[in-house]
Formats: sequence, C-alpha cells, structure tokens
Amino acid sequence: MTQFKLSESPFKSDNTASNMCGFTLMNNQVGVVVAEVMKTKPNVRVTPLPSMIRVDALNRMDVVYDEISEALGEEPGFFDAAEFEESMSTHYGRMIHEDDRTIMFANPEDAADYIGFDLTAGSR
Repeated sequence: MTQFKLSESPFKSDNTASNMCGFTLMNNQVGVVVAEVMKTKPNVRVTPLPSMIRVDALNRMDVVYDEISEALGEEPGFFDAAEFEESMSTHYGRMIHEDDRTIMFANPEDAADYIGFDLTAGSR
C-alpha cells in the first residue's frame, strides 16, 4: 500500500500570541507622514505597500497626535483621534484613545491594566 505525505497547509491556524499590534494607513499625504513619524519609534516596523502602509509594533505603540501635527507642518491639536481614524483603514490589538494620543496594545491584559479594568470574572 502506498503512503502519501501531505504538505503542510499554508492556511493553518496558530493560536500562539504574537505580542504584536498595529494598523493599516491609506497611502496618501497624511498616511505617509504618520508612517514616517511612527518608524522612528522603538519596536515599530513600517511596511509601505502600493495602496496602503502597514505599521506594526511589538507589545505597545503610542501615536502621539502633536508629533504628527508638527510633522505635517500644522499647529498642535490639528491631528487628533478623528484624523487618525480617517487615515487608518484597519487595526489589530487593543486600542485606547486618549486626548493626546492613541495607544495600541498587543495583549488585552496590558490594555485592561492600563485603564484599571479588572478582567477577573466576579459573582454578584
């Protein structure tokens, strides 16, 4: 009897935590500037693609609005959560919007700890 060996599927699932978070930007004037600012940060990798820009980070990344406003040549306060969400098409990880920044966390436990949320189930 002949035994056939099947090749490993390229579509297999992997439940291992990646410790990564990130977002995808439109590849336009604002998206390019946001990517330029973000690639100066530690543990951040920027990948330009034809119609979008991937921004990925290990564990956590902060998108500081005034840093981006300055890089755009605008007054502080120009770039905000609304501007960021207009440029961003998708994200992965846990996102927390604050007045001056958006913080991305890879692990939900880290995000919960940051905002003081208790993840343990309690009884009533």
